[in-house]
Amino acid sequence: MSANLFIVPHDFTSVGDAALKYALFLAKPRKTEIELLHIVSNKSNGKAAHEKLSEIIKNLDLQVGDVDVKPVVKVGNIFDDIGKIAESKEARLIIMGTHGAKGMQKLFGSYAIKVVTSSSVPFLVVQDGVEHKEINNIVVPIDLTKESLQIINVAADIARTFDSEVHVLGETQSDPRLAQQIKIRISLVKKEYQEKSVKSNVNLISGSKSYQHKVLTYAKEHKADMIAMAYHSSSLFPQFDKYTQSLITNELNIPCLIVNSKLLSKLYY
Repeated sequence: MSANLFIVPHDFTSVGDAALKYALFLAKPRKTEIELLHIVSNKSNGKAAHEKLSEIIKNLDLQVGDVDVKPVVKVGNIFDDIGKIAESKEARLIIMGTHGAKGMQKLFGSYAIKVVTSSSVPFLVVQDGVEHKEINNIVVPIDLTKESLQIINVAADIARTFDSEVHVLGETQSDPRLAQQIKIRISLVKKEYQEKSVKSNVNLISGSKSYQHKVLTYAKEHKADMIAMAYHSSSLFPQFDKYTQSLITNELNIPCLIVNSKLLSKLYY
């Protein structure tokens, strides 16, 4: 069982601030503890980093009974060690910020994917400038792969906490056999959510555009507050996964929840 803990990497920029603010919002219902994490390349930088984290926490002006936030400094590198630290602490979620400026989206989208691929702990990527608010609608795109279903329980957990509705999306298929497969997939998810008393609806979306474009169009039309997906690319260079990168750096600034289905310790399907 996961600990009641969120890990929030912070690089002393507005991006880290955005992630921390969103983490505080998510943590409030269950009084989830937050560890504010900074990775240093060598131990000599540790003291200064710890002081900076402590100052950030002090400025939050937390009151008695609020969420507990602790500063943590570790020596290592962000690509390998964020995930390892979260795993060692059995964290429920890693909440990381990424730049939302258009000129930087591709660069930081690929950066985020590289970090995500190193972790078996679910990742929530928040763009700079995102405001914390209610989570009423969660969009969950799945495909024909079994791996894409690994997001189902993670999304359900958040939906139950915030009384959200989950919108399960599948892409229409011209091949009759594949069309039947995707219908079975989404019906299984619908049944799972009914058993968990999670509000949900299922939709097959069509059109000539890419799947990610159709997902984002649906998310905009239905005022999505979060997109939740499973990452399962077999690419040797995950930073070139356009589907995942497009959702992480979406121009709607919708937070994106990701699980790496290949690294999950427990498969749900």
